[in-house]
Amino acid sequence: MTEALNQLAEHIALKQPDLADAYTVTHDELTMRVAPSDLVSVVRFLKADGGCRFSTLIDITAVDYPDRKRRFDVVYHFLSMWLNHRIRLKVAVREDEMVPSITDVHPCANWFEREVFDLFGILFSGHPDLRRILTDYGFRGHPLRKDFPTTGYTEVRYDEAAKRVVYEPVKLVQEYRQFDFMSPWEGAEYILPGDERTEDEKAGGQ
Repeated sequence: MTEALNQLAEHIALKQPDLADAYTVTHDELTMRVAPSDLVSVVRFLKADGGCRFSTLIDITAVDYPDRKRRFDVVYHFLSMWLNHRIRLKVAVREDEMVPSITDVHPCANWFEREVFDLFGILFSGHPDLRRILTDYGFRGHPLRKDFPTTGYTEVRYDEAAKRVVYEPVKLVQEYRQFDFMSPWEGAEYILPGDERTEDEKAGGQ
């Protein structure tokens, strides 16, 4: 499989010289790095070229690297059912940089790009309807960014008196902030083997 993927990568690099030094084959997986400005043309080539025929878009996702200048990698997975090959494209972008939409080449990218926008805040230029798709109306922030708080910013509850859904800032009472890291089963009616603690350990943790 690795040899076949190397041959595929060489074929792509021959037709797309900008990708000649931008690919790796690791664990029988072909990954190619693409500049944002070249993304649409490369995706169109991969779909139309007879030696590639990557006609199926499997997924679009992203990875957050907060300390990196180009903070995000937008990651595309394609499948060629004719050749039984897969390819991964990675596009590195800054937080304020837009990524060209590939919906004109793969219409199914519509919802995938909306998910990436919703969860990471990455904008796609040329998208026909770029709005949130997984989070609620009025949701604040992008939950898969690594600087997003695990508690979120807002909690939602149904107010019986007002007979409506109420949005409020997150409030954590203090007892929920006290954790016993000696045992994940604190408060349980039974203790699993290995979770026993001596009286000295219990006293030291208080």
